[in-house]
Amino acid sequence: MERIVFLDRATIAPQVSLRRPAFDHHYVEHDHTAPGDVPARLDGATIVITNKAPITAETLERLPALRLVAVAATGTDCVDKAACAARGVAVANIRGYAVNTVPEHTFALILALRRNVVAYRESVLAGRWQQSGQFCYFDHPIRDLAGARLGIIGEGVLGQRVAEIAKAFGMVPLFAAHKGKSGLGPLYTPWQEVLETSDVITLHSPLTPQTRGMLAMPEFEAMKRRPLIVNTARGGLVDEAALVEALDRGLVGGAGFDVVDGEPPAPDNPLMRAALRPNVILTPHVAWASDEAQQALADQLMDNIERFVAGRPTNLVQGAY
Repeated sequence: MERIVFLDRATIAPQVSLRRPAFDHHYVEHDHTAPGDVPARLDGATIVITNKAPITAETLERLPALRLVAVAATGTDCVDKAACAARGVAVANIRGYAVNTVPEHTFALILALRRNVVAYRESVLAGRWQQSGQFCYFDHPIRDLAGARLGIIGEGVLGQRVAEIAKAFGMVPLFAAHKGKSGLGPLYTPWQEVLETSDVITLHSPLTPQTRGMLAMPEFEAMKRRPLIVNTARGGLVDEAALVEALDRGLVGGAGFDVVDGEPPAPDNPLMRAALRPNVILTPHVAWASDEAQQALADQLMDNIERFVAGRPTNLVQGAY
């Protein structure tokens, strides 16, 4: 009998239905699991479901029965995939479920910042409209999306969908060549050109040792058009302290972030300190979390588990198994 343990069920909204697998099994779920409690809670488990609870090499050494790590997300940076591969433990993730929700949230941030929605809302609540004495006022600049250049870092399904929406707005999407690389083909615009010419830069890359801190002060100083920086991918992709300094120096025009480096963020996180600015919007890692997307994730999660047990594994992550 398979023993399945879901370490952090509360990372999926309670209204989302999570069906039980169609095979003989024992199922246990926990709302949250602290890192130190992971080994004990997985004692005897053959399948673990995790969204953000870490699966480390040290934990794996204590779990001889474990056969599958089913990640309830696309990103698998919470799993030591090399250790899984070494022990013959499969790792499966979720794919394609966020093709609408993340790009839509990305454009919600872009539109709010380009049109200064937050600044105008706050000023209306403060009585500025009445003080103006006329039908409108012009305290904050408003910029159209049409004609603006959108630098997209990450050319996967989310980056591609963002490009499609950008074209519908009349924007010019540019897929950035991978940092430090050239000759990648006609899809890509050179990294430096994207930095120098974009009006908005949006990130849709996985977090790896190679991508961590890919946007830092040297990159901000190269941004000639004071772009908006939008991140609905992973917080560690951007040096957050450098971003706030870039905002202070006027090197970038604003920031719309759904992710930070370390979640939930500490009160002294640079973006938390900057979040009161009208040109900064910080949302709590919910770009992925439309009801429709979460249900698709939950259904695919159980599909992955059922197919693995049936001997037809899907969505296996390279570098594991």
